[in-house]
Amino acid sequence: MRRISDTIARMAAHPYATQPPEVASRLALLENFGSNPGALEAHCYLPPDLRPNAPLVVVLHGCTQNAAGYDQGSGWSTLADRAGFALLYPEQRRANNMNLCFNWFERSDIARTGGEAESIAQMIETMVATHRLDRSRIFVTGLSAGGAMTAVMLATYPDLFAAGAIIGGLPYGGATSMLQALDRMRGHGADSAAVAADVVRGAAPGVAHRFPAVSIWHGDADRTVVPANADQLADQWRTVHGLPDAPSETKTGATWQKRVWRDASGRAAVEQWNVAGMGHGVPIDPSGSERLGQAGPYMLDVGLSSSRMIADAWGLTSEAQATRPNDRTPKRPAGRGTPQPADSANAVQAIIARALRAAGLLH
Repeated sequence: MRRISDTIARMAAHPYATQPPEVASRLALLENFGSNPGALEAHCYLPPDLRPNAPLVVVLHGCTQNAAGYDQGSGWSTLADRAGFALLYPEQRRANNMNLCFNWFERSDIARTGGEAESIAQMIETMVATHRLDRSRIFVTGLSAGGAMTAVMLATYPDLFAAGAIIGGLPYGGATSMLQALDRMRGHGADSAAVAADVVRGAAPGVAHRFPAVSIWHGDADRTVVPANADQLADQWRTVHGLPDAPSETKTGATWQKRVWRDASGRAAVEQWNVAGMGHGVPIDPSGSERLGQAGPYMLDVGLSSSRMIADAWGLTSEAQATRPNDRTPKRPAGRGTPQPADSANAVQAIIARALRAAGLLH
């Protein structure tokens, strides 16, 4: 295992918020969704003209974020209004994690039963039954700790999801302790693709399913969850799907590259998006023609709307076949902003605390 000082040095360049900013929420509280073993909260959004058998998108926020802020930044409810699908936003509580991170590295929360993953599955069942949603079109996406929890949901509940999108996340099952989590965020100590794939295959024993399609998004300047994790995720899931090392196709824009692995049916079973110059966050395009999302902490204006691209790939938008990414060059490196100097007397302590909080490992 690598020295913890390496991780601390990587994280020290970024200031981390400890409280999500107050925003006007478009979301409604979802209550009475089951036994809730993971003790999570839930919010949802239903467009005014939602029809029966509409799709459902589950969205998982990152550390120091909440559901309302993530929705405002990513633009998902705006897309839901335009395309007519329902949204579910699980939300972490400080009683579970002081930094509002989903507990992607806790054994009890990443199993099919008994923790946060089961709570999210109960929310989904409540949404589907209450609003008569389409069980064959349930999708999940998230950033960072929410991205890692997206991988958890795809592995532990492959029978629920048609597809998922992991943004700045990590492979499923690679960390089950604080120190392992820190090491994996740096890209070190990961299992081989074969072992990692076996972990996914064993996450839902006895459950008949076709593995979901997986889209992986990462910035090549991410210093919080290093880009090696995107490669490890792609290796894990292409091996789960029994696909070769070489992608079926590669597409390149001015600021992005997309690699696609197709299965025997022609489905894009695994996609990997690499965004040039982007730090840790969600790629958005708030000044594009659709005015989708809002720039802010971990919501990075790079001229590419990941929410729209993901919705298109899932067939949620009527213009999916015609939409192409915006290739405008970012005006600035898409990181977390200018770091603030630490007080010299407390610099080491402050850096360590920020590093652990960013990982969701300081409770």
